[in-house]
Amino acid sequence: MELRQLRYFLKAKELLNFTEAAKVLNISQSTLSQQIKQLEDELNVPLFNRVGKRITLTEAGEIFGEYALQSINRANEGLLVLKDLKNLNAGKIIIGVIYSMRILFAKTLIAFARQYPNIKIQVVFGTTKDLLEKLNLYHFDFIITFHEDAIESHLKCQTLLKANMVLVTAKKSSLAKKNSISLDEVAQLPLALPFSGYSTIQFFVESFGQENLNPNICMEINDIPTLFEIVKTGHWHTILSDTSINDPEVVGIHIDGKNMKRTLMILSLKEVYEKKAVQKFYELLRSMHTDMP
Repeated sequence: MELRQLRYFLKAKELLNFTEAAKVLNISQSTLSQQIKQLEDELNVPLFNRVGKRITLTEAGEIFGEYALQSINRANEGLLVLKDLKNLNAGKIIIGVIYSMRILFAKTLIAFARQYPNIKIQVVFGTTKDLLEKLNLYHFDFIITFHEDAIESHLKCQTLLKANMVLVTAKKSSLAKKNSISLDEVAQLPLALPFSGYSTIQFFVESFGQENLNPNICMEINDIPTLFEIVKTGHWHTILSDTSINDPEVVGIHIDGKNMKRTLMILSLKEVYEKKAVQKFYELLRSMHTDMP
């Protein structure tokens, strides 16, 4: 069994089309078919059902796919270890970040890029749910997100900072001069909130529920800048962490309550090799955010 065969199998599994997989891999279809057939012969079980030009995964193919992916990832980790010996003269890190952290994260990103200009950085913004799913599929080196639930055993977690949850309102709003506001008052206001995929809204739905409150949610929007535009009209309000506010036309009002703080975490996979570049990024995060131990 060769790594090349595993890569061919995984691409065919992804596309479910031998012709398209061969094109992406830059090999002939006959070579792809032959290599997968040799793999099936060695395993003594078919990995694909072949019906005319169509292919589908067998049950064995589904199960084997997980182990094939792990094998490829392990081999890639070995290469990364060797590349790290070049003392950060090359390499790439991929980071997932929740939308509300984009302002604070940008400061660390700029500092890191200036200090290590040869390291390529890919940043993907998303909801907590999406980022966790992709982290578990090895798409990220680490993610930064709010996470108060029990941490899964396969995850490594580091606390970054505590963020206050605030009511975001227009500076011209009659509420703007308030120092604080109760959850009961917030529930009566017309709210424009992020989609349910955002952990922030899930956090507040639970908070409202604990107080037996039914919030007046008028809109759900999956884009933070658009939420700010809606809020700036003065007719609607939203709820976000204070780390996400960077618009001079809106203000954040403290929400009274015992559990109005959220924990921002760095999450990564325990079993994955930690690159030197990732370690250096952690060091910068620690130096720029004092909540971090």
